Amino acid sequence: MLALFKRDITLALRSGGGFGLALAFFLILVMFVPFGVGPDRAILARIAPGILWIGALLACLLSLDRVFQLDAEDGTLEALATAPIPLTGLVSAKAAAHWITTGLPLTCASAPLGYLLGLPAAGYPWLIASLCIGTLSLSFIGTFGAALTVGIKRGGLLLSLLVLPLYIPTLILGAQVVTRAINGQSAASTLALLTGLTLFTLALIPFATSMALRANLR
Repeated sequence: MLALFKRDITLALRSGGGFGLALAFFLILVMFVPFGVGPDRAILARIAPGILWIGALLACLLSLDRVFQLDAEDGTLEALATAPIPLTGLVSAKAAAHWITTGLPLTCASAPLGYLLGLPAAGYPWLIASLCIGTLSLSFIGTFGAALTVGIKRGGLLLSLLVLPLYIPTLILGAQVVTRAINGQSAASTLALLTGLTLFTLALIPFATSMALRANLR
């Protein structure tokens, strides 16, 4: 599992299709927001939590089709499926590698991008904490969608349609954490709910993903 984890990270960094593309998309989306809603700092500060979370969510989608597709095309996935490690371990390693190369860089970039939108200072710790926890859930859910569409050519659009509805609870809770913090309300309970949702995802999704892979590899 550790070797597979390192391999996926190395391939993502080498191909440039992981964190580089996601960060560029995240930056462009945030920079375009003032052009659409106007330069009013009060309006930008109010919508900043939602914009940052939506940007991170959409950026996570960009590299999901690469999680299993490349391995399926060259036969590596079938070899990995017969390797002496549980299929759930293979899924968890790939999802963790996706988070390291996509979710974690997006979390680190959220603070300077939040400054561009005028996010109040009280929201920064909660923004980073919610994205760090929430993007882990996004990576695991996205891995499930990638497993469902692994045998479909050009299944990127279908993957997005399958995954986006599953992202909604994480998006709502993540944005609410930051919104409550900048409004002077307690955000700890909402962050706890987000953490619980992520832990539930980490416990359930590897099994669902492994079942989807078995069905597609028959």
